[in-house]
Amino acid sequence: MSGVLARRSAMDRVPAGLRRIAERWRGRPQEAGAPEDDARSLRIDEAIIADEIVKDFDTEIGPRRVIDSISFEVRMGERLAILGRNGAGKSTLISLLCGLELPTAGHIHRGLSMSWPIAIDGAVQGEMTGYDYARFLMRIYGAPFEEKFDYVQAFADIGRQIHMPMRFYSTGMRARLAFALSFAIDFDCILIDEVLAVGDRRFQQRCQDELFVRRKHCAMIVAIHDEDFVREHCTAALVLKQGRGRVFHDVRFATEIYQSL
Repeated sequence: MSGVLARRSAMDRVPAGLRRIAERWRGRPQEAGAPEDDARSLRIDEAIIADEIVKDFDTEIGPRRVIDSISFEVRMGERLAILGRNGAGKSTLISLLCGLELPTAGHIHRGLSMSWPIAIDGAVQGEMTGYDYARFLMRIYGAPFEEKFDYVQAFADIGRQIHMPMRFYSTGMRARLAFALSFAIDFDCILIDEVLAVGDRRFQQRCQDELFVRRKHCAMIVAIHDEDFVREHCTAALVLKQGRGRVFHDVRFATEIYQSL
């Protein structure tokens, strides 16, 4: 009886509109030794779930629907690519997932801690130094500053420039710092909006090692055009066209669909 109540409690924590998504987990591998109902409840709680997401924008020529009834789920260890031509809604969807935009309709369940879009430094005040910006972010996320700043310094590898106002940084220096800050927080799910190849080859390899070796257990959602990256690193792909989309678990087939758009 207590087990039934525990399962019901787990499901009650999930918004009512998402409970039907439990059915989509049927047929997917469940954790060893976990009863079917417990495993499904756990997956719902510990996942990023988009449920019938819609996003409309008001324009000079009238309302424009950029995202139209998109649904998917991503859990730990899964990597979802978002594929689509320019204007298909990829960046808008990333903004919705991280909370920069609110959906017009639908619901986003964030059962995993989620990063800001990686390598995006946001509206940084130009007089802030890299040191100040790191201290500001670590305070927001409650992370130990001294430990994390040592990591940021080593990863960004911009030397004493980190103590200079960021308005003097080159584009490459800002990207290095942004990557370092994104990796300094231990997020469950990493968001990437097309920006992967920054810096020299050594820095790019450092980013690859961080994403696919040290954080291979993490979830990832990446808006990208690189089909080779999708085939090599992703477990599923959402193909977007004019705001509508479909998830494919055969990523090679997904890239072929993307090529035909």
